[in-house]
Amino acid sequence: MPTTVTDDGVRLYYEEAGAGTPLVFVHEFGGDHRSWEPQLRHFARRYRCVAFAARGFPPSDVPDDPARYGQHRAADDVAAVIDALGGGPAHVVGNSMGGFATLHLGLRHPGRARSLVVAGCGYGAHPDTTARFRAESEKIAAAFESDGSAAVADWYGLGPARVQFEAKDPRGHAEHVRVLAEHDATGAALTMRNVQAARPSLYDLRAELAALDLPVLVVAGDEDEGVLETDLMLKRTIPRAGLAVLPRSGHLTNLEEPTLFNSLVEDFLARVDAGRWDRRDPRSLSTSTTGATT
Repeated sequence: MPTTVTDDGVRLYYEEAGAGTPLVFVHEFGGDHRSWEPQLRHFARRYRCVAFAARGFPPSDVPDDPARYGQHRAADDVAAVIDALGGGPAHVVGNSMGGFATLHLGLRHPGRARSLVVAGCGYGAHPDTTARFRAESEKIAAAFESDGSAAVADWYGLGPARVQFEAKDPRGHAEHVRVLAEHDATGAALTMRNVQAARPSLYDLRAELAALDLPVLVVAGDEDEGVLETDLMLKRTIPRAGLAVLPRSGHLTNLEEPTLFNSLVEDFLARVDAGRWDRRDPRSLSTSTTGATT
């Protein structure tokens, strides 16, 4: 069972397949390392693919100290996994909570990354939604503590940006809910409070994001209302960012639309490896819609 140990002694479990340039997958709160199976099966044909379980998500360790969780820890854990593979740089793909960790990896450890795919990233980031998101996060954490993971999975798995998955693929959605029901309740509650609810707003990091010089692909479902405005901000702020919006899709784009998701990511990685994912052409930043001069 492959594992790596972080600088604060937390053991992280990971699975890998394939050979070549490392490609690391970082899961969302509602999933775990198993949530990337459609991607490992596809990309292992060309890359050394690795999916790991975040701290608080077995088989990785579940620290009981709240101070051992945080957005900085989540980003540093991705770096620790990359180091375990030989130091990278690696392509990194994350969804939701994993998308935040992927983006913060780029800010904290840019030398570890070859490129970043940031999917489903933005919940609670917009100033208009931060207070509500933090209040909901506290209710979710308390529910894990009082009711347990199986009870929370019954309603969390049918959130407004997850029902799209159920409609498209009931069998896949049921598997997703089973994974959620198996969460360690303590780890889930501590993660929700100290990673999700406590992370800094991306709008407060715009100066750092504007200085990020890595190729970035931002991916969103068009019915994932909690991320759309923030993802437009990321596209406009990060110099080498592109934005892909998947139609009639919610929060779990890699599971809802695995063929489309894999195709988008595959094209992105190929262009990065060919040196063809450049900064935005400054001519496109004109206030004119047509280029006509006045």
